[in-house]
Amino acid sequence: MSDLLDYQYMLDSLPAILKGVPVSLTIALIAFVVGLIIALACALIRIYNVPVLKQLVVLFVSFVRGTPLLVQIFLSYYGIPIVIRALNESYGLNWDISFIPAIYFIYVAFSINSGAYLSETIRAAILSVDKGQFEACYSVGMTTSQALRRVIFPQALRVGLPNLCNHFIILLKDTSLAFAASVPEILGEAKMIAGRTSQFFEVYIVAALIYWVLCTILEQISMYLERRLNKKNGGI
Repeated sequence: MSDLLDYQYMLDSLPAILKGVPVSLTIALIAFVVGLIIALACALIRIYNVPVLKQLVVLFVSFVRGTPLLVQIFLSYYGIPIVIRALNESYGLNWDISFIPAIYFIYVAFSINSGAYLSETIRAAILSVDKGQFEACYSVGMTTSQALRRVIFPQALRVGLPNLCNHFIILLKDTSLAFAASVPEILGEAKMIAGRTSQFFEVYIVAALIYWVLCTILEQISMYLERRLNKKNGGI
């Protein structure tokens, strides 16, 4: 077994690979927050059957959920510059796209993907709240926005929290695809290190262990939040 792995090389490569951790966490966090905003808007549009917008949201969710994230990254990375150049030519604009960091295209792709998937989670969580809660809110003079903010969303959060936490963990692991746009996240750093030495096996084991540790920590945080929320709401 000692001949199979170069443990000293694995230890030496660890600090360099860890440099990708902040990048991966930043991508996941930004995509999650922006995705939540997109998801909430999409969920409410579908729940309240807003004409035209509902059909567009259904199409949007279907397309994003029906195409690989890697393809969406390429569409963002190569498509956004094309759109900007077209706008420059059509409207006489002078937007310079050459200085836009690649990570911004990653933010766009991951946020859109996250928004589509989270919209179903949020919609299901809101619909799980008894309709009588709305009627009770209206009976005391609350507006729809007040009812949602003060009564419905807190109850929906309790239902949707496990899926929200699971999605964030999946999102963190999916950041490994960001290297397709030359973004040096965890796997990207590992690939660059392995490319110089050709010791891919050791480096990928280190990267896998880092992902595992991060996901384990996030799982513990998720369980802690669920316990706190259940305790606050009188659960077991």
